[in-house]
Amino acid sequence: MNKNLYVGNLSQKVTDEDLRNNFSEAGAVASVSVIKDKFSGVSRGFGFVEMETEEGAQEAIKKFNGGDLDGKTITVNEARPKTESSGPRRDDRGGGFRGGRGGGGGRGRY
Repeated sequence: MNKNLYVGNLSQKVTDEDLRNNFSEAGAVASVSVIKDKFSGVSRGFGFVEMETEEGAQEAIKKFNGGDLDGKTITVNEARPKTESSGPRRDDRGGGFRGGRGGGGGRGRY
């Protein structure tokens, strides 16, 4: 089992320290990160907790998945490993929606 846990549906007020304090009840916590918007600095509503042991990670899932944190029911499960392409990305060639693919915008072709 992965020792990295995904924690979802977090209140925007929850901090790294809040997560560390809560998850330490299940075992030793190696690291904590609440994910924030890079422009506004506001929490995006999820984060990651790395437990030091697999047993601690399993205990945290049992103890906290579906539990309440700051008035919200949180989701806790194994974090999926990062993949090379995790979704659509903007192309460096410029181009907004057409992305340098040519075409005339699609007007009048119906």
